[in-house]
Amino acid sequence: MDLNGWRRVWLFVLFDLPVKTSEDRFRYRTFHRLLLKDGFDRIQFSVYTRFCSSIENSEVHENRVKLQIPPEGEVRMLVLTDKQYERMHIYHGKRKQKPEKTRPQLLLF
Repeated sequence: MDLNGWRRVWLFVLFDLPVKTSEDRFRYRTFHRLLLKDGFDRIQFSVYTRFCSSIENSEVHENRVKLQIPPEGEVRMLVLTDKQYERMHIYHGKRKQKPEKTRPQLLLF
């Protein structure tokens, strides 16, 4: 759905960070906390998502994440439209689940 020409999107952050040393674990926890503080929700281990009201808004959050990427490991970011996100297939065991609902938008008139 477009609001005033803005496409609503979901920003995914997927990462695989080392946790062998205490310093590695500290960096992992710091990165994890940054994501939560910036409004991301964990949907699986090392997979976080955040609803954004526009592609421009997703770029703001992507840039925040980029600044905090630890020196080791791998971080991927992916943007899906609201419609693509709704078509996700989710299973808990063999039971099919529905994707999380879009957060309500604040509309100013």
